[in-house]
Amino acid sequence: MANQFIKDILLKIFRLRTLILITGILFSAAMFFYAKLVPVVYSSKSTVFPLNSSNDNVSSNAITNLLGLTDATKSFSPEASINIIELAKSRNTREAVVMERLPEIGNKPIAEILIDNYNKNKSFFSASIKMPQTPAALAAAGAELLEGDVTPKLNKNGILELTYNSTNLLLVSKVNYIFIDKIAGFYRELKIKKALLDYNFIVAKVDSLDKVLSALDGKTVGISNKTLFVSPDKLLYQMPKENLATEKNRILQQRTASTNNREDALWRLQKATPVIEILDKPEPPFDIIRPSAVMYALIGLIVGMLSAIIVSISTISYRYVKDECKKYLLS
Repeated sequence: MANQFIKDILLKIFRLRTLILITGILFSAAMFFYAKLVPVVYSSKSTVFPLNSSNDNVSSNAITNLLGLTDATKSFSPEASINIIELAKSRNTREAVVMERLPEIGNKPIAEILIDNYNKNKSFFSASIKMPQTPAALAAAGAELLEGDVTPKLNKNGILELTYNSTNLLLVSKVNYIFIDKIAGFYRELKIKKALLDYNFIVAKVDSLDKVLSALDGKTVGISNKTLFVSPDKLLYQMPKENLATEKNRILQQRTASTNNREDALWRLQKATPVIEILDKPEPPFDIIRPSAVMYALIGLIVGMLSAIIVSISTISYRYVKDECKKYLLS
């Protein structure tokens, strides 16, 4: 029975071979034209190199520290750096990017352009995105659309590679540049804030030590006024103040060290701003990502022919399954 079933199938396929081939060709043509209609995706890649403003000869350790790679289990390193990959992927960074306006495109926010672009190129089965009416909602919607199009990674040399893909040729370079600017701005603010905190702490400590010295001087003067007396041979005597002198000398040493630290903190505050240099700029020619029409056509041919074969042998298969079920029930 099984051999007869196979013979019937092969015979059916042979008789309908022309129809099966035509169906495959139709599917192939449909997939070919579909591939041609898929929007072209442009890809821009930039490599970003951090320069230490306090040293022109940057070592790999300095780069690693600046990028926050010294300890993967911590968000911040001692040099007030954050993992640059997490920074690029963060929602705050993406929202800051999409709220920037582009004068070249009607001074619209990038988020609004992304939503329009999505609605224009969405598939038939996808729902459209309504334009948000508030800045917060607009930023959230734009950041969500941007999330899958931006790919940050670190190469083996610790250099940031930022890739942005878009079907809108006008956005490819602009968004990449704005991303780099936002990342660099975050580092500048973070470095300056850390250096300013250090400087303010040292200044407060020096002021505190000055107050202690003033108190010791006042105490010394008070003791001198109370203990000064004249001996018969006209010599002046005072009560010993070795303990006060020792304490004052200790405070003076601390004040000197703190003053030196203050100068160092001030110098670091002046040199705190890091320089982010772009090695490979996201400029044309861009990489083009598009589906292969030939591959789509081949897949359409195979799928079409298989579909036609399944439909053509469906009656034979149904009859065979029905007969087998009857035999099983009768037995």
